[in-house]
Amino acid sequence: MKIGRYNISVLEAGRFKLDGGAMFGVVPKVLWEKQKPADEKNRIAMATNLLLIQGEGRNILVDTGLGDKYNDRFKEIYAVEDGINLHRALAGAGLQPEDITDVIITHLHFDHAGGNTVRNADGQLRPTFPNARYYVQRQQFEWANRPSEKDRASYFPENIIPVKEAGQLELLDEGGPLFPDIELIIVNGHTPGQQLVRVAGEERSLLFAGDLIPLAPQVAIPWIMAYDLYPMTTLQEKKEILARAAEEDCLIIFEHDREIKAATVQRTDKGFALKETFSI
Repeated sequence: MKIGRYNISVLEAGRFKLDGGAMFGVVPKVLWEKQKPADEKNRIAMATNLLLIQGEGRNILVDTGLGDKYNDRFKEIYAVEDGINLHRALAGAGLQPEDITDVIITHLHFDHAGGNTVRNADGQLRPTFPNARYYVQRQQFEWANRPSEKDRASYFPENIIPVKEAGQLELLDEGGPLFPDIELIIVNGHTPGQQLVRVAGEERSLLFAGDLIPLAPQVAIPWIMAYDLYPMTTLQEKKEILARAAEEDCLIIFEHDREIKAATVQRTDKGFALKETFSI
């Protein structure tokens, strides 16, 4: 898909499961399970859909998924599936890790930043993308190093500290333009300093919605994750961003949805709803 000066691809870099109740917060299961059926442990199927932006001499990757450093216990808890991973996703796009020039991390939760680093043959951690700059909001980096008791389990130091030690980490202090026609939008409801990525084109724009709207059903304003630290902030952020997306007929990428990876949205009497879905 072409958006302005860039070629856009969505790479599915992993599959796992999370508790459905946690993903949909106060929404009753009788409603959400119609769209996202749960298994016997109340977990719903999730994906890690990454954004690849190519153009202007750059191969830009947005988020890196789960990675492959997890142990058997982690794999069991989150029902991580074998066979779908970051390296295969890149190879499918004709790329090697050395080809990536820039990595934009929406936030540092393990399912978004796990692929930042890998272990070498000696078991030492190193950045997965040796030629890339990694971009994280300073506010998020500082939070990840001193998380709350509520979200401490979501942050793994091994996913970001080796990047900093290698001199490849760039901490940002605001949103706005990062590259030509690529804008960072800061949202703070899910976690402080999450950065969404907007790509502008003459005919259509694109928004990588991160964990503000991780699943397609969550375009409904009240469908907010229990994982969010500040749900009322999320609610207001969704209203503002979805209003802009509906006005622009913006294509929204859902980072964790296996079935609907992209869609446009429209206003309804009840808020917002999917307008047209896309497979990209």
